[in-house]
Amino acid sequence: MYFPKLKGGYEFQKNKIQLYSRQVFVTDSVEGIVPEFLMHLHGVIDSPDIPLNVSRSYLQSDPNVKKISSYITKKVGEKLSELFKENRKEFEEKWEHVSVFVKYGMLSDEKFYEKAKEFCLLHNTEKQLFTIDEYKEKIKALQTDKSENLTVLYTSNADAQHHFVQAARDRGYDVLMMDSIIDNHFFSHLESKLEKVSFKRVDADTVEHLIEKEEKKESVLSKREEEKLIALFKEQINDPKITVVVKPLSPDDQPVTITRPEFTRRMRDMAATGGYGGMGFMPEEYNLVVNANHPLIGNIINEESKQKKESLVNQLYDLALLSQNMLKGSKLTDFVKRSVGMMGGESAGKGKIILDG
Repeated sequence: MYFPKLKGGYEFQKNKIQLYSRQVFVTDSVEGIVPEFLMHLHGVIDSPDIPLNVSRSYLQSDPNVKKISSYITKKVGEKLSELFKENRKEFEEKWEHVSVFVKYGMLSDEKFYEKAKEFCLLHNTEKQLFTIDEYKEKIKALQTDKSENLTVLYTSNADAQHHFVQAARDRGYDVLMMDSIIDNHFFSHLESKLEKVSFKRVDADTVEHLIEKEEKKESVLSKREEEKLIALFKEQINDPKITVVVKPLSPDDQPVTITRPEFTRRMRDMAATGGYGGMGFMPEEYNLVVNANHPLIGNIINEESKQKKESLVNQLYDLALLSQNMLKGSKLTDFVKRSVGMMGGESAGKGKIILDG
């Protein structure tokens, strides 16, 4: 038996395993005979213990067939472990085509999980590969929070989430690529298996709060000023899906950031792929995080012109949407026009841009 190369979009082909008894063909419909996660392998099984000319339902209930199923799982795990130990470099080169099968097996078979956790590989945005234990050791120093929990950061789309990935890397954090069709379920399973380890997508919070440390920054704004900011942003955004919060971040961090809370986003993603029994529609939820310590936020507080104040709020909000690939259609057009206007817009159409101040 062998693992086929996966085509674009993870196209699987079933019924590629043929069952024989003493070189006599029995069936190529092996559901219930071969473990589900290995159904997409290709090859041949030949066993003298398989009876001829019986129904598939009989085969599924036959004790010898059940032993074969367990044996296949055991042998696949042992063979992959052997390949990993004997030639890791070659194993890593083939990991892309094996990873979905391995992760599916770890999700569905406890014995296979125990074997596979030794050779299951995680790859980061730098295209480096690590075993689970190797990766925990790699990130332990910087990505352990104040409660001694290890936080694994990941991206599901390195290009779309580039701003958040880069912000994490600028802090010295490492970011995993978790972009396969099974990864949402896989890292949730790892969380249940690994002690004091949690996974967070890089856009789940601002970079300062992805991994909670002991030190806390103080806000330069009063409570009254923060309340006014929240009211101002809420008025301009007018979107029930977005919760506005003010946090004291570094002045070098973005003035406004849109984040997607890890729990609700993960539940939504899993529901979309049929997870949790197809639990149905999950509403979108976002946080708009206003950086209290950024100079531009101070400018908004001190701006006397209501029109300029609102224009700044809308500009910062649109920039936050843009970083999440959420600025589209008429809102994108309005943003471009407003941006040109802020640069001395009337001259822009004549090939000149005037920067004011």
